[in-house]
Amino acid sequence: MNPKATFISIILCIAGLNVTFAQNNYDFYKQKYPSWFSDAKLGIFIHYGVYSVPSWSGAEQYAEWFYKGLIGGDTARENFQRRVYGDDFRYEDYKGLFRSELFNADEWAALFAESGAKYVIFTSKHHDGFCMWDDSLSGTWNSVHSPCKIDFCRQLSQACRKKNLKFGLYYSLLEWNNPLFRWTVDSAGLERYVKDYMQPQFKSLVQKFKPDLLFADGDWDFSPRQLGSEDLVQYYYDMVGAEGIVNNRWGVGFDYGYLTPEYSSGISELKRPWAECRGLSRSFGLNRNADLSSYMTGEELILHFVSLVAAGGGLTLNVAPSADGQIPLLQQERLLDLGKWLKTNGEAIYGAKPCKDAAAYYTAEEAYENDTVINYDWVRNAPKKGMPEDNFGVKWYGYIIPKYSEEYTIYLKADDMAYLNINELYYEGMAGDTTLKMILCDSAFTHKPLKTTIRLKKDIPYLFNLLYEEKDLNASVSLQWESRHRPKESVKGNWHKTYWWIKPTSYLTQKGNDLYVMADLNYSDDQTAVSLPKAPKENMQITCLDTENMYFLWQYKDGKLMIDTSNLKFGKIKSKGVVVFKLEGYLQD
Repeated sequence: MNPKATFISIILCIAGLNVTFAQNNYDFYKQKYPSWFSDAKLGIFIHYGVYSVPSWSGAEQYAEWFYKGLIGGDTARENFQRRVYGDDFRYEDYKGLFRSELFNADEWAALFAESGAKYVIFTSKHHDGFCMWDDSLSGTWNSVHSPCKIDFCRQLSQACRKKNLKFGLYYSLLEWNNPLFRWTVDSAGLERYVKDYMQPQFKSLVQKFKPDLLFADGDWDFSPRQLGSEDLVQYYYDMVGAEGIVNNRWGVGFDYGYLTPEYSSGISELKRPWAECRGLSRSFGLNRNADLSSYMTGEELILHFVSLVAAGGGLTLNVAPSADGQIPLLQQERLLDLGKWLKTNGEAIYGAKPCKDAAAYYTAEEAYENDTVINYDWVRNAPKKGMPEDNFGVKWYGYIIPKYSEEYTIYLKADDMAYLNINELYYEGMAGDTTLKMILCDSAFTHKPLKTTIRLKKDIPYLFNLLYEEKDLNASVSLQWESRHRPKESVKGNWHKTYWWIKPTSYLTQKGNDLYVMADLNYSDDQTAVSLPKAPKENMQITCLDTENMYFLWQYKDGKLMIDTSNLKFGKIKSKGVVVFKLEGYLQD
């Protein structure tokens, strides 16, 4: 061991930084990512297990976390289980109801192939530890020892590979209910669990199925050293070779593998492969408590997928089968919508790259509503249909008239940032515009609500201006107050609310010398605009992948290409949501 590296490591540990220098001992850090993954763009995720029996959770919760809710005191889940299954029912008893009587691996694989996906990731074991293959270490806590008696990993691996789909496995490194170490409950036992259970189980799984892809999860509380996960990744590559690929969830500080943003608007990353993972609704496991509005429409799915590909990534789209083994028809319809679009427009997707030499054209959008209080937790949703889930803003303003002259404590909480400005409008008959208080809440620096005190006079109107900005992931904002005569509660008023966001009207990819403009049909009227840094050649032809033998007139001026689409009528368009124009030879020198 290098003494200098050891000394630096000790210093960093004292400073509270979790850094490891062991990666130089592992060959996989030098492993290049296989091109098939970056070219594939679309994969299917499958969350299926005993949690598919209750298939219930809060509308914004992950249903596959049902057991975690039970051990964590989630009264909604506890009450649901008690009401439906009885007072003495335990989570382990769902195994006896897991029959999968309609499961057909070949039908699943055929649907996934028809969706246009190029790979499939099946949940071999989620955080509840229930194994979906014939695993000896789990005892009887697996699907082969349930009423269905099915080795799902084996059947699906065979069915998917017959359809020329790459087959991958999701594997939770930790478990909530393992007797050796109960994750989030026990403080001791991790080392024994890793050595005697997780590592041999993982190696057996890899030996049996040699997955083309491995998606690890359940890693965020520990380092790769504590989990021994670098050994597992190296073992995987030794078994499957250079065409295998892993994700990046192998412990805090692990810096390898393709990136996996979750329920987001994606990221912009060109040096490392990535694929956003998300469900068609707000849960990975089936949630029967979800309403229709939480599901993406076919058009929304296509548009979101296109935006990810144009940013340099892809989509791992989750399906959530019901306990009987049937993929719900609504989910099937969405997959087939995407597959139909890809049959027409896949040329602009598979193997394509984001275009560095052009930029999409953006438009500003606004929407208006009224509120009585400001208390929102959108989780990872967009506030309204048609809005992005990330990178948006909301502004509220209202005239608040206190009932008492006294000091008030104002509470502001937000993820990601909020700014409150309180102005005095009228005082003793005199018009004014005096700023009394300003509060800035930024979750990058604090996760606690900010508070301040302010003296307000009764019957005097005050203008409250609240500006909220969402960056990425979770979104929430609330405004409360309290005083000697008033309990802590939301500030009630006639709040005027404005949403705003900036949205591309088109997305760009390139392949060879051709540039593809994927235009959002919501903004396509008689012209489609694209920002291009260099003028096209005069003889450049523009065609549409959705039509045959149709060429489009165009003009280029001041860095903007305008495509005349006045002859492209909706009756001639087969594609949903997005239409693709091909600029033939634009990138050719």
